[in-house]
Amino acid sequence: MMSSEEEFKIADQAQETKNEFASGNLVENENDLVPGTVHFVDVNNTLNVAHNGESDVVLIPQPSDDPNDPLRWSKTKKEYQFFILWMWAFLTAVATNWSGPAWTEWTTTFNTSFTILNYTAAMCWLFLGLGCVILQPLAMKFGRRGVYLFASLCQTLGNVVGGVAHGVGNMFGSNVMCGFAGAPCDSLVQISTTDIFFQHERAHRISLLTFALYAGSYLGPIAAGYIIDGSGPGKGWRWCFWYLVIFFGVLFAIQIFFMDDSTFTRHEIDEQEQLIITQIISNNSKVAEKSAGEDKSKTNMIEVGEGSSSTVKKRSYKQKLRVIETEYNDKRPLYVIALRPLLAIGLPAFVWGGFVYGVQVMWLSLIATTQSEFFAVEPYNFGTAAVGDTNFASFIGTAIGSVWGGKLSDKFVAYMARKNNGVLEPEFRLWFILFPAIINSSGLLMYGLGLNSGTHWILPGGFGMAFLGFGMGSAGAITITYALDCYPNMQSEGLVLMLFLRNMIGMGFTFAIQPWLDTDGLVTTTWLMFMLSIVFNFSSLIMIKWGKQFRRSTKSFYLKYSNKDILFR
Repeated sequence: MMSSEEEFKIADQAQETKNEFASGNLVENENDLVPGTVHFVDVNNTLNVAHNGESDVVLIPQPSDDPNDPLRWSKTKKEYQFFILWMWAFLTAVATNWSGPAWTEWTTTFNTSFTILNYTAAMCWLFLGLGCVILQPLAMKFGRRGVYLFASLCQTLGNVVGGVAHGVGNMFGSNVMCGFAGAPCDSLVQISTTDIFFQHERAHRISLLTFALYAGSYLGPIAAGYIIDGSGPGKGWRWCFWYLVIFFGVLFAIQIFFMDDSTFTRHEIDEQEQLIITQIISNNSKVAEKSAGEDKSKTNMIEVGEGSSSTVKKRSYKQKLRVIETEYNDKRPLYVIALRPLLAIGLPAFVWGGFVYGVQVMWLSLIATTQSEFFAVEPYNFGTAAVGDTNFASFIGTAIGSVWGGKLSDKFVAYMARKNNGVLEPEFRLWFILFPAIINSSGLLMYGLGLNSGTHWILPGGFGMAFLGFGMGSAGAITITYALDCYPNMQSEGLVLMLFLRNMIGMGFTFAIQPWLDTDGLVTTTWLMFMLSIVFNFSSLIMIKWGKQFRRSTKSFYLKYSNKDILFR
């Protein structure tokens, strides 16, 4: 028999749990389940699920017992597979953004104007968007590996076209090929990352990929400036293309022999969350019935590693080299996979994320299309290499921003989940976008107004570009991670929509920036962009306030169309 003190203690625990359900911190049955709301931390150490080592963090998604499950890869394998993805994303960013320091010379060599060169860059953005729509479904249907190999080969050929260019028409062709081949760096690399890393690792990894994209965008022009201005063999703008041909050729060979396909079919995360809720309800219902002396320790945890009790055989090295995946791929018809991103229009987090991420890219396009035009003339008179050097500031800002939007935001989300009885709301992460919003907007003013007034270069080319880099490096990763967390079973479809919107915004802005500057001048254009930054970045407050309500109101739509057997019905 229990003592009166023990009975009162159990009664208090039961009442506390009841109050938590009533307050909405916990969900009592699957009918209350909101997409994206998950039990991220096992606060009471009672859940029979796989955990992150000895910590209280629940692994989301739960790894299967299939030895070919990428979530069961060893840490070493995950790291070198991720490094291949990182290098591919970095080189792709270099290939699509290095040319800024060469534009002044191209206007003479090709007898063209900055406006026409802006159009060639805009074509790159257009085909980045179209490539997401085409290559992403192919990757889901036939495997990631084959798409990456095709993209590397296409990048190589696109840079060959640039290397032999004798007219602006060749620049259009090179940008089309490099843009189309670069599309997977905007959507597929994120999906590949979610294939092999758990949710508590996701923001850090996506921030590293975002850093790779921006690092390539900034370091590419720096290297190009020195190659163009250099002496000895390997100098001149054509060698910028030939170096990329060499790098992509080497990477293509590495991918052939060492890149594994991370395609895998697993149970939906919503089903996992329902099972956890069932455990919690079962555990709480037994609280009042527990007798004194019973063990309340955590049930045995599932071990995660490359070993497994599954009867499925682990693939041989030769099997891993297959270009087309037929075992774990998406079995639906290709046209169904290709059309499903249209469904993501009905999910607010993806639409909002696409526009906010697109605005971040506007500033990248702004720097790429204006730095040569303004820094190469009075009062700065920078040489080609010096123009490229201004990107060091953006690189440093992006590196700091990737830490803010990655590792630190992951820790903050885990902290908030523990305070919320172990329940994670995706909106927790959006608090971390407010500081970058202020820094980003300030950077725009420093850059545009500083250039217009002819102030010392350290303001526009130092602090201004560093602040812009910080905003882009952090806000992009936070936005993507938030959207993926909101609707986990439609991540691929949502990313295609987000990146299509982002790249269309980037294309439109690149087409418009030169006429905009010619019509309104740098000061008016800067203030208008500042207001755009304020409006879009601080729209995160709307999602913080009503994001969960949006997710709850779209629950039926999401559950219906996250069913892989449904297209439109």
